[in-house]
Amino acid sequence: MLQTVWVSSPGSWALREPDCHRDGKQTRWKRGFVRTIIQYPCPRYGPKCPGKARMLKKMHICLCFFFVLGILYEISLLSSCFFSYMPMSKQFLTPEQILNLGKSIIFLETTERLEPPPLVSCSVESAARIYQDRPIILFMKGLTNDTALDLNSSYAAFSLLSSMKNVFLFPLQMETVFQETPLLQWYNQVVPEQEKNWVHISSDASRLALIWKYGGIYMDTDVISIRPIPEESFLAAQKSQFSSNGIFGFPAHHKFIWDCMENFVLKYNGRIWGNQGPFLMTRMLKAICNLTDFKGTEDHTCQNISFLNPQRFYPIPYPAWGRYYKVWNKSPNFNHSYALHLWNFMNHNRKTVVAGSNTLAEKLYKAYCPTTYKDLIQNGQLRDFTRSEDAA
Repeated sequence: MLQTVWVSSPGSWALREPDCHRDGKQTRWKRGFVRTIIQYPCPRYGPKCPGKARMLKKMHICLCFFFVLGILYEISLLSSCFFSYMPMSKQFLTPEQILNLGKSIIFLETTERLEPPPLVSCSVESAARIYQDRPIILFMKGLTNDTALDLNSSYAAFSLLSSMKNVFLFPLQMETVFQETPLLQWYNQVVPEQEKNWVHISSDASRLALIWKYGGIYMDTDVISIRPIPEESFLAAQKSQFSSNGIFGFPAHHKFIWDCMENFVLKYNGRIWGNQGPFLMTRMLKAICNLTDFKGTEDHTCQNISFLNPQRFYPIPYPAWGRYYKVWNKSPNFNHSYALHLWNFMNHNRKTVVAGSNTLAEKLYKAYCPTTYKDLIQNGQLRDFTRSEDAA
């Protein structure tokens, strides 16, 4: 007689509004172990018992084989559904655990500030909404491992971003990031206090190392996502024959990124803004590709790297960056764009999104980062209330 007993531990994932399905049904995951116990009640004597024992043994092996296949299948589903069934205690997950899942969207904050401004929050939120099945990671230099990032944080943007199931905020530890890359020796020799562009240079280096190690997409914190990027290995053209490094994507251990890191060190010149950033990407791309001007909205491809049309991310070029903060009679549809770069580096006047201004940027906030926009409105009302109280 064949008898099977299933034993499972009581622990289970804490789930949040699952939206991943399998065969039209919601999948629920249990954390625990399963045991199969097969008993052979055949007595030790009797002429037919050895044959029955062999048959039961074969059945046991077959059952174990199919059981293992089932477990492997469940694990494969778990990786794709991971962020629909994310444990609520995200603070116990490490950067490596998240990054090793692959296909992360990575943002960097290389200043010491601990309160992400609205544009940073909007960039991260928009990515979290567009790429709901991918981890969205914001590395912040000002964070430490002891910084509490929970829903009761005193920093409003932390609460806002931490509440999103696929968003993670981690400390940026550069020495760890640069391990096992050509950038480590450079980092150990450079003196940050003597580098006038250190915030940008350290960001340029960190993004290369992270994408090399783990793969995925890097985005600047002034990029608003509006639809998924269909490419895996790509650079973004800022204009014809000139590459940006504000957004790019590659699988882990891609040779192009390794070559970029080596060139970063070989041609290092911290006095020239962008020498380790867009100029690096451009000269490395030109070394392997014969770049030509774009015509229309087509993309270029070279060495299995897609060089995406400026319309994909830069439909409003940097000389006209102020148009994002203007009122348009008819707003553009951006049908050919995957994301929009708002040129925050050019924004020396610190133009911001003002609720009720009806600018293009405000409309983008409403459409692609509504939670950030709602928080912006509430903060604006609070400031107005405070001013009126002071006046009284």
